[in-house]
Amino acid sequence: MIRVLVLGAGGAPSTNVVRSLKKKRKAYYLVGTDANPYYLARAETDKTYLVPKADDPAFLPKLRDIIQKEQIEYVHIQNDKEVAVISDHRNEIPATLFLPSQDTVRVCQDKYASYLRWKHAGIRVPETMMINTEDDVKQAFSLFDGMIWLRFTTGAAGNGSLKPKNVQQAIAWITFHDGWGKFTAARVLEPESVTWMSIWYQGELIVAQGRKRLYWEASHLAPSGITGITGAGITIDDPVVDDISIKAIKAIDPSPHGLYGVDLTYDHTGIPNPTEINIGRFFTTHLFFTELGLNMPHIAVSLALGKKPKLPKKRINPLDPGWVWIRGVDFAPILIREENIGNNQ
Repeated sequence: MIRVLVLGAGGAPSTNVVRSLKKKRKAYYLVGTDANPYYLARAETDKTYLVPKADDPAFLPKLRDIIQKEQIEYVHIQNDKEVAVISDHRNEIPATLFLPSQDTVRVCQDKYASYLRWKHAGIRVPETMMINTEDDVKQAFSLFDGMIWLRFTTGAAGNGSLKPKNVQQAIAWITFHDGWGKFTAARVLEPESVTWMSIWYQGELIVAQGRKRLYWEASHLAPSGITGITGAGITIDDPVVDDISIKAIKAIDPSPHGLYGVDLTYDHTGIPNPTEINIGRFFTTHLFFTELGLNMPHIAVSLALGKKPKLPKKRINPLDPGWVWIRGVDFAPILIREENIGNNQ
């Protein structure tokens, strides 16, 4: 039985990791941690521990104590802040991790740094600039035809994102968030977006699957319409998305190792542009793939521990396109064929 520590165990992303690993019956003993006691109460691991937040000096010592006490073999991380801290202190973790280099983590968690790598590699990306002053805001509106997309350079779930109506609104938004020097402005892309989830091992692509987002859950609650909560996603098999995603990853990391989730948004010409790579973790709804037979968490743990997991014959997009995963708060997810949506069941 493999002993795994799952961080952020009370959150939806980690819960889906736990549910995926539990599909392997008694192959895993799962220990969960969380900094939120209410979230921890709903964790589905075999055992739980309350821990400090990642930026607390007591966080790493507490993790080490848990790892030693529970004889943990592998640590899985699902929160960007915890990924960053553990990446920087990886040599202090007495268990196996599945992370790329510290430089890769740093660049992937900085959207502007990622943009510069992609631009240098000749990958099509929306024109982007850092916003340090009010004059930068005015310049962005001028350069990007009167429409800009604001967002923090770091963070998930559309952190700080907004498509301001004018310069005054943009300045007010950035000031409210104390965001000078922390925001980027980019040319506005189309609403359609996809995610390409991939697992790499020492430079080799092990398996990848594309998914198109159909809508954001509770989009009316966010000023930008982006909540970071996928309401419905559909499996895709698009060679263009595959090719651009691989190039986007290798522009940052020539020898990828670990988990790389590429987010891409389409421009007005129909070309998907990479906007960020979620590094070292799975996107929240990866249980979608597990239910269809592609258990990425199990594959990742196996690879990290030097085992040889059973892999699909088709390594890129092994799942049939057209499967839709529909989810929402207090609803069990629904897996359904696209052509059956709206029909009488």
